[in-house]
Amino acid sequence: MLGTSMEILVLYWSKLFFMKKLFFFSLISIVFINTGIYAQFGKLKKTQPPTQVPSSTQPAGTTAPGNTGTKTTTQPTVPVTTGAPGKNIQVVTPQKRFDTTREVGGREYGAEVKPSRRLGFAYKKESVNDRKPLSYDDIREDDATYSQFVWREIDAREKMNLHFIYSAKEEGGDQRFFSILLNAIKNDSVIAFDAVDDRFTTPLSYDDVIGMSSSKSNKLDTVYQENPNDENIRDTVVQWKENIKAPKADSIYKFRIKEQWVFDKESSRMLVRIIGIAPMAPNPLPPGMKKQVGPTTYYPMFWLYYPDLRPSLAKNFAYNSKNAGGRQTWEEIFEGRFFSSNIIKSSFNNSKDRTLAQLIKDPLFQLLEGENIKEKLFNYEQDLWSY
Repeated sequence: MLGTSMEILVLYWSKLFFMKKLFFFSLISIVFINTGIYAQFGKLKKTQPPTQVPSSTQPAGTTAPGNTGTKTTTQPTVPVTTGAPGKNIQVVTPQKRFDTTREVGGREYGAEVKPSRRLGFAYKKESVNDRKPLSYDDIREDDATYSQFVWREIDAREKMNLHFIYSAKEEGGDQRFFSILLNAIKNDSVIAFDAVDDRFTTPLSYDDVIGMSSSKSNKLDTVYQENPNDENIRDTVVQWKENIKAPKADSIYKFRIKEQWVFDKESSRMLVRIIGIAPMAPNPLPPGMKKQVGPTTYYPMFWLYYPDLRPSLAKNFAYNSKNAGGRQTWEEIFEGRFFSSNIIKSSFNNSKDRTLAQLIKDPLFQLLEGENIKEKLFNYEQDLWSY
């Protein structure tokens, strides 16, 4: 029994010694293999050629505001010593970059739409380029015995106004109403006026209008950025100044209208004439605020004189969800009053020229007061008749 126990003990210790030895050799092999891989990786990394920045002699400001892509120029390294307290470092400005990249997306307003090379309809459509709106009847000042000014706002999110934000691309271009306004300014020489007031006092150029609707304006700004390779190097970057009030795509769905209601005693009827149209953009959030507090406020971007805009509106058709063959032009939409709107201001008993929002705080009572103004206009014409 004692001999058998000794043999078992010796066999156990020999197996244990063999397993420890095997584990030790396996660990050494893994270390050598990893060391070889790291050494080979370091050799490949050292042999990789450094990135070179091409130099150019192109002067600044040679890139047009509408071009896409980034053009970069470099200049000789200029060492600059900073006098920061407690630090004695040498800040080097090695190059000046002219970053003229413009934001180009697929849904920007006023983008050019490529014409179709084939007939896209089952029937031949007549050209609307020669279409002209009917001229207004002349109203003598002595015949206008009654007149009131009314300001309205059209919200395209309402079901009756969905054709204002119809975002399809057709032969006439982008079908959103704001894009139609931009095309009228660009192609038909319609003059836009500053929204400082609604009396059409300060004209705006097309570049000014585009700068309002794009996040990157048409003005250059110089900024200093830290070089990613060396913290002691500052790069001078000339880029397009960011427009913090620029609206996002499809965020312009409100339009303000200024109109005048006139009673013509010669024809014995009440007439309404639209004076101007202004697209409304949402006010941006203050810096550092990520969530809107309270209802969103809107501001007019620019004003367009409606009589100047009528020829352009007569050449563009509005979307008809019921019948694509019975579409109306935008001029017919406004003249026929095929839209829903809310009155936000009027000249009725408004000696301080305030809006309904400034006079009444409750939004519900603002709508009720707007309906009351509509009823006053209707009752004035009806009260002139005697039966």
